[in-house]
Amino acid sequence: MSNRGVDVGLLVYTGDGLNERHLVAGERLSELVVGAEQVGFDLIGVVDHLRWEVDGQPHGFRESTTLLAAFAEATSSIRLASAVLNAPFRNPALVAKIAVTIDDISGGRFTLGLGAGGGPDIEYESFGFDADHRYSRFEESIRIIHGLMRDGRVDFHGAYHRASECVLTPTGPRPGSVPILIAGEGHKMMRLAARFADEWNGLTFDTPTPQSFAPLLSRLDEACAEVGRDPMTLRRSVDIIAAPTGVVDHGLANFGIPLHGQPGELARQLRAFGNLGISEVRLLLWPQSYDTVAAMGPVLEALDQLD
Repeated sequence: MSNRGVDVGLLVYTGDGLNERHLVAGERLSELVVGAEQVGFDLIGVVDHLRWEVDGQPHGFRESTTLLAAFAEATSSIRLASAVLNAPFRNPALVAKIAVTIDDISGGRFTLGLGAGGGPDIEYESFGFDADHRYSRFEESIRIIHGLMRDGRVDFHGAYHRASECVLTPTGPRPGSVPILIAGEGHKMMRLAARFADEWNGLTFDTPTPQSFAPLLSRLDEACAEVGRDPMTLRRSVDIIAAPTGVVDHGLANFGIPLHGQPGELARQLRAFGNLGISEVRLLLWPQSYDTVAAMGPVLEALDQLD
């Protein structure tokens, strides 16, 4: 956590736009990311999806790890993260290779965020990925990924995945220490985070408040106790929606009211998450545009000035 009391990240949505109000046409993601670094964001997180259906029409996304490599080259200091990789989309040993490669390109600024797989079934079916037994598949995946990224080698044969005498080389600038994040709010996923991860991540697209995450953090502490881990050693981050320009009418029935207000008010709302023990708040900005990113500059300045 930074001196501002809570780190603030930007979630980059790589699709066509949830509706006409979400994205500003013609704005390049690389320039958006460079702007986020300039105004003082702590992290860029890239969303990982392939296809949804919106109003009965196919809705596509850019491939996230390719973008992360490009953003690593375009930036110099901001941290980068997958937010989060859907485990069924990629072979787990290859994920470890991708992670250390992006960490190498970025000079040691990457966090590997992982999830068991969300999104609609059509996303998996149309690209040929298995969508069943997602937890069991993920549990095997994280064993392979963790073994490679922490020990440099693994020999694993499971029901869904295998990695036979696999060796991770080259290892990148941080051998054995690229941070691993696991996202998930179920008890079993929290146990995996407590056992294998450096960071846990939660998500809400409802109206965001620190209090809404308090029960999850308590359950995370319980999961840490079950595996014998000090809860203070597991970093916590949350993903929420925010509208620093005041555009709170997003037209989506399943979204709540974004975090909004004048810069000082928004800064205090973000600090409240830090006061709860959350190390980082990652924002899906509404709308996603240069102007909205720029509007976060005064908010981050105000956050730096809070006592």
